[in-house]
Amino acid sequence: MEIWINPACSKCRSAVTLLDAEGADYTVRRYLEDVPTEDEIRDVLGRLGLEPWDITRTQEAVAKELGLKEWPRDAAARDRWVTALAGHPKLIQRPIITADDGTAVVARTDEAVRDALSR
Repeated sequence: MEIWINPACSKCRSAVTLLDAEGADYTVRRYLEDVPTEDEIRDVLGRLGLEPWDITRTQEAVAKELGLKEWPRDAAARDRWVTALAGHPKLIQRPIITADDGTAVVARTDEAVRDALSR
């Protein structure tokens, strides 16, 4: 499994601590440094069963600069959102765990981390 983290994020640190406590085998991806491509974002969205606006941190300063709250949230706008996430990775909600079974979870709670571990 892989976990996308921002080390400055308390929820990311909590998720990593729980993974370690459970003895999980995982890889850390510091997604602000190792920025996911648009294709990787699309893949993770498919694994999550979510749309790009569902994993966008709309309160970030760059989100406000881009006017994301005003962007349409429909199939026609999907690529625009994915491009924004790839271009501004700080907008990506974290942490995201890609599980070994091909699924993924936004692991902002201990329950979500345990869910990923059970897959």
